[in-house]
Amino acid sequence: MARKAPKLEDFLPYLTALFELLSQEQRDLIIKHASMHVYKKNEIIYAEDDVPAYMMCLVSGKAKIFKEGVGGRTQIMRVVRPVGYFGFRAAFAGQRYINTATAIESSVVLRVPIGTVIRLMQENARFGWFFTERLALELGKADERVISLTQKHIRGRLAESLLFLYDCYGVEEDGCTLSIYLSREDLASLSNMTTSNAIRTLSAFATEKMVAVDGRKIKIIERGKLEKISRIG
Repeated sequence: MARKAPKLEDFLPYLTALFELLSQEQRDLIIKHASMHVYKKNEIIYAEDDVPAYMMCLVSGKAKIFKEGVGGRTQIMRVVRPVGYFGFRAAFAGQRYINTATAIESSVVLRVPIGTVIRLMQENARFGWFFTERLALELGKADERVISLTQKHIRGRLAESLLFLYDCYGVEEDGCTLSIYLSREDLASLSNMTTSNAIRTLSAFATEKMVAVDGRKIKIIERGKLEKISRIG
C-alpha cells in the first residue's frame, strides 16, 4: 500500500509549471484536493485494468510504465522522471488503465483527482493545452519507439535504449555513469529483446569499449559510436 507523505506544501514548487497557468482560486482548488504519496522500490502506483482516479506528477524518484504481454513477457513502454505527469490519458479516453506503473526506486508522487483536473481544463484553456501538448509529445515518442523496436536489429535497439536513458535521466558526477540502475530484465524489456540477448549485447558493447559495466551501473564511454549504431539500426 502507498503511504502518505507528511507535508504537501513541501512539494508545491514542483507544480510551478501548472500554477503559472491558474488563477489563485484554481491553485487553491488543486491544493485542497491534492495529496502526496510515497512508493517503495517496485511498488505499484497503478495497475492494468484499474479505473483511473488521478492525474499524477512524479516529484522525486523514478517510475516505469509497462505492459504484460504474451507468455508473461513484459514490455516497458516508457519511463518517468521528475517532474513528469502521467496516469491521465486513460481517464481522458474514458478507459481503464491498459498498462501498469511501478516505482523503480523510492519515489514521491503528487496525485490530483481527475475530476478536479477535468474541471480546470474546462475552465481554463491554457491549462487544457498543457495536457494536450504532453499527450501529443508522448504520442510522437511512442510512434518513434514502435519503428525502432520493430525495425532495428538487437544492437540498434540496445544502443537506442542506453541513449534514451542517458537523455532522460542524465549521468552522475563522473559525467558518464547513467543516473539510473536498471536490472538486465528491465533493460531487455525496454529494448524489446530477451534478457539473454540484452546481456550478450551489453557485454559486446563493453568489449568494444563503448560502455563499461559494473553490476547495474553502466558508463557511457563512446556516445558517438552508440549513436551511430542506433542510427543505422
